[in-house]
Amino acid sequence: MSTSPSPLVLGTEPIGKLLAQYALPAIIAMTASSLYNMVDSIFIGHGVGHLAIAGLAITHPLMNLAAAFGSLVGVGASTLVSVKLGQKDYKSANRVLGNVLTLNIILGIAFSLLCFPFLDTVLYFFGASEQTIPYARDFMHVILTGNVVTHMYLGLNAIIRSAGNPKMAMYTTLLSVGINIVLAPIFIFAFKWGIKGAAWATVIAQTIPLIMQIVHLMNPNRVVSFRKGIFRLKGDLVRGILSIGMSPFLMNVCSCLVVILINRGLKQYDGDIAIGAYGIINRIIFLYLMIVMGLNQGMQPIAGYNYGAKRFERVSAVTRITILWAVGITVFGAITSELFPHFIVGWFTTDTELVDKSVYGLRIVFAAFPLVGFQMVVSTFFLSIGKPKIAIFLSVTRQMLFLVPFLIILPHFFQILGVWISLPVSDFIAFAFAAIMFIRIKRSFSKQHIP
Repeated sequence: MSTSPSPLVLGTEPIGKLLAQYALPAIIAMTASSLYNMVDSIFIGHGVGHLAIAGLAITHPLMNLAAAFGSLVGVGASTLVSVKLGQKDYKSANRVLGNVLTLNIILGIAFSLLCFPFLDTVLYFFGASEQTIPYARDFMHVILTGNVVTHMYLGLNAIIRSAGNPKMAMYTTLLSVGINIVLAPIFIFAFKWGIKGAAWATVIAQTIPLIMQIVHLMNPNRVVSFRKGIFRLKGDLVRGILSIGMSPFLMNVCSCLVVILINRGLKQYDGDIAIGAYGIINRIIFLYLMIVMGLNQGMQPIAGYNYGAKRFERVSAVTRITILWAVGITVFGAITSELFPHFIVGWFTTDTELVDKSVYGLRIVFAAFPLVGFQMVVSTFFLSIGKPKIAIFLSVTRQMLFLVPFLIILPHFFQILGVWISLPVSDFIAFAFAAIMFIRIKRSFSKQHIP
């Protein structure tokens, strides 16, 4: 087998240089993708209306649920590929690739077929009203039609990045973002397709990069590529993929439940416009979280490879550097959101009521945001070293153990304020749990000469 040297440098190059090489393309790609989501909301807000922003926010739980199944396969497989490459087990790494494609096709189609018959019922449960459901329904009809494309696109991109081609993963993401930014205003403003136009732009913009990915992976000279016999599902590989991917899967499922509770609470205590405000705030939060996720994506193959190669000091080093950068990013996000909320929200809408509600929520939600970066990196650290149970626990603590109870209890005492303050309070407590787990496992590992 011809082996490209690119994945092998994960065990030899300086950690800082490696993290820059792997994280910067991921950060650029993730930031560009997040910026598109913001621009998409801006197009919808100015081209369709403030109720359309609320309708778009209603779809977030369903989008999170779809992403949960995508991350279940993509994140699990990318981590497994990194470990297999560190062990020089190239045959298994290729089989993981084939199983990823098969699993994504099955899950992508199944999810859409299950959602279509119950779409209106689900959207009403998520907080839709008679005024917002037409927008939510139109958007999700198109997104569900292209769901299998989304699953394959995200899954293959994760594999390409972990196989030592972070720039290729970045290029495909940037291409998707570029196509989206060009098509969305054409479909919304020129073709008058409304919110459906934004959805069609998204699906088309993922289809073209998917073709690029497939062509890239058909090159037999690459370490990880499509080969005969790798597409049949293998029980041990599927279990490995799903066990590792269970942490981000549960995190996305929890996000789905959380957004449902937030939307329903906002609707009950402040109406549809408050849901639109959360939709705007969520886009802003997502921008910073995607940057941290890009850092994590850069860290993951380095940590996974070196853990597989038993170079534990390098695992420790890349984790430490990633934490410093992640915390710096979330601190910056908190400062800018607290100091310039009107300026930021003004990008999305000129509706006075929507601006006021968004600024009010933004300042509260970002109060404990600097702590989120640390927790995200620590969760990825445990995932990268093959300890998915701890990663799962850290992923669900903020949302299921703390945020969900707060969202149920606090609004009864503080109404709309109770909905908003639930977020920073749970961030603080979840940070404390993550810090304790991280310190304890570091001490335990040090005794075994494992960082």
